[in-house]
Amino acid sequence: MHVDLSGKSVLLGVTGSISAYKACDLARLFVKAGARVQVVMSPAAQRFVSPLTFEALTRNPVLTQESESWSSTLNHIETAKACDVFVIAPATANTINKLSKGIADNILLQTALACAKQMLIAPAANTQMLANHYTTGSIKMLKVNDIEIIEPQSKRLACGDEGNGALAEVNEIFFATARTLLKEPFWEDRRIVVTGGGTREKIDEVRYISNFSSGKMAKAVSLALYLKGADVCYITTMGNEGLPQDLYTIDVEDAKELYDYTVDAIRVAKKGKMSKTSMNNTDAPHLIQKEPYLFMVAAVADYTPAYPQKGKLKKSMLGDTWQIELKQTTDILSNINKDGLKSVAFKAEMNSQEGLENAKALLDAKGVDAVCYNLLQDATSFGGDENEITFITKEKSIPLGRADKLTLAQRIISHAKELSDA
Repeated sequence: MHVDLSGKSVLLGVTGSISAYKACDLARLFVKAGARVQVVMSPAAQRFVSPLTFEALTRNPVLTQESESWSSTLNHIETAKACDVFVIAPATANTINKLSKGIADNILLQTALACAKQMLIAPAANTQMLANHYTTGSIKMLKVNDIEIIEPQSKRLACGDEGNGALAEVNEIFFATARTLLKEPFWEDRRIVVTGGGTREKIDEVRYISNFSSGKMAKAVSLALYLKGADVCYITTMGNEGLPQDLYTIDVEDAKELYDYTVDAIRVAKKGKMSKTSMNNTDAPHLIQKEPYLFMVAAVADYTPAYPQKGKLKKSMLGDTWQIELKQTTDILSNINKDGLKSVAFKAEMNSQEGLENAKALLDAKGVDAVCYNLLQDATSFGGDENEITFITKEKSIPLGRADKLTLAQRIISHAKELSDA
């Protein structure tokens, strides 16, 4: 899914870590998303990657000790002013400790000290260097000062040690940065429940009844909300591949599991969210109470086998024909308590004559606030990267056009925003 960062300016700081080469991939992702990327390198970083590499990737001059100029904007003051966000990836233990103390003895640290924009830091260091009490204290101090830390990974490090300290995956750094750039006050910290994928109703241990839903639309809605700053709980049958790892995901299989977890997630969402605000160098917890949302994107089976079997049923036991008794599943949207939340249903139809009216009927039949209507041609319509949606409320029907699913998801949540006053 293509995240659009057009019109945004990213300042990428690179320090002297063996993982500095991964910053090249990060710069490429920002450029691909449409952002303007400016790179600043510490002297130690230049021992690992040449500034020329970043210039080729970004088409912008790189700020270094040697290239800094006061006859142009290529200096630490103007560069710090021009960005929308400053990302230091990788950030060594040395850089982290100096940042927390306000030390500015190289070009990157001088730029950081001059920068008033949101800063994100992705540490990369030996486990013991990162766990040292000086470094842990510095990280805590940076967090108190509203600098976001993108947590490192635990794995085998370049030095041969096993443990915490490897740079976070490049995609995770990209998502965290994009979230900082795209978040909106309305969605920020608002609890959202999204369901996705087609449920799998077990016949026996190896067979199930399902549908052609790919779950891609639900993933797109979840990602769009995450990037706006929402606290998303994604309940799915399709996994979370391609989504940020810190987007909370619950894996389910059948309609009953989906119903149970959705009910529980809504209950939690209605309680509001505890957050922390930096006040006088202390973290003061407070309750964020915003009206939650439910986006019911999942394709839930209408029926499930009445008597699912243990083990694998043998073909020789079943004979030439096999009759499976089915029973109705619980209608999730009709049965959940929707008081105190806004709900958006998704309706796929193949009847061009009656499909739109069937979708409109859901507003009263299910008691939802809006319906996203999708007219399908046939089974081949499932699983594509594009979709066409009409956003329906009791007052109006708004065609959102045909587009890639993330773009459509952004249009959907833009209109869903109008459903709530809180």
